[in-house]
Amino acid sequence: MCRIGSIKSRTPVHPSVALNLMLPQQEGHDNSGFAMVMQDLDGVFSEYKDKPLLSLACTPRGVQLVNDYMEEKGFVQVAQWVPEMDKRDGLKIEAMPCYVFRNYEYPQNYLQRSRKEREDLLLDTRLALRALLEEGNNGFVYSFWPDVLTLKEIGDPADIAAYFRLWNDDGRLTARNIVTQCRQNTNYDIVRYAAHPFFLQGYTLCANGENTFFTKNKEFQKSLHRGYIGFESDSQNFLYTLHYVLHELQWPIKYYKHVITPLPFVEAERRDDRKVLSLIRESLAHLEINGPNSIIGLLPDGRMITCCDSKKLRPVVVGGDDSMVAVASEVCGLNAILPDRDPAGDIYPNEREMVVIDNDLAVRRWNQ
Repeated sequence: MCRIGSIKSRTPVHPSVALNLMLPQQEGHDNSGFAMVMQDLDGVFSEYKDKPLLSLACTPRGVQLVNDYMEEKGFVQVAQWVPEMDKRDGLKIEAMPCYVFRNYEYPQNYLQRSRKEREDLLLDTRLALRALLEEGNNGFVYSFWPDVLTLKEIGDPADIAAYFRLWNDDGRLTARNIVTQCRQNTNYDIVRYAAHPFFLQGYTLCANGENTFFTKNKEFQKSLHRGYIGFESDSQNFLYTLHYVLHELQWPIKYYKHVITPLPFVEAERRDDRKVLSLIRESLAHLEINGPNSIIGLLPDGRMITCCDSKKLRPVVVGGDDSMVAVASEVCGLNAILPDRDPAGDIYPNEREMVVIDNDLAVRRWNQ
């Protein structure tokens, strides 16, 4: 069984492909949850790719609270996908009463606003809805963004998939990019917000491992951006740093690796760009991570990335063919969905490497 994985496909694929990546064997699992983020949607969402899509799980009271808030703010619902749940006995899932996946039109006074103003509106709306639902324990809001759907639930991943009928490809729910994780049982209570992947303003990330610099990262990140909240998992640090480096600072993607896993001082001093690396380390030292960790990310432009930290004790492998590239924490996942690929082309990134998968499925490797 894979813990984290992602798929990038030329043509839209069904979540069952991602499930087979994560769960090559569908029996005998002892896990505690499943979550996925789908980007570049097709199927029932193909005509609404520019309309923000709200993904949440809540109580009936939560639905009413959301309806009232969205109406008050001027959002107009234009589409909705309602999962047809399989509620047979025996499925191990702690299901919420209601699941909402709705496309909205922007409020009238935002139709001509700039991209940044719209992005800020969507972020502030999600944060407001989260606070509204948390007040009475009425639900969870995971994302509110065009062309992005997020599903998270507690239980056995195979049973969660059965509950939402994700094993059955009826063409209604498909996407070109899917990032997912199956969580293992832990010795603490499972919180839905803690389930990977995490999403923020077009950026998706999941991680496998642990971050002993969690507290240092968290306290610094809380001062950087209003969207850096929750911190239900230490892996959220990685998402917030990705967002900060690329979205807020607008730096090239290669600097993300230099921020989270800076080179040793002696090695950095021998480089031509040592002054830049020194300034990065001095100014963003509190964003360095300490693992072991492997990371899979999806960017707003559709590019997919993966990298490891210097300890490299959490594996990740990249493989593909002409139609699809997949990233997985275990090679058995690749074998399940890409059995005919050439395994000689598989990539096992080293601790100094970042792998970038472009939208044409070209795979680029960059060494730190």
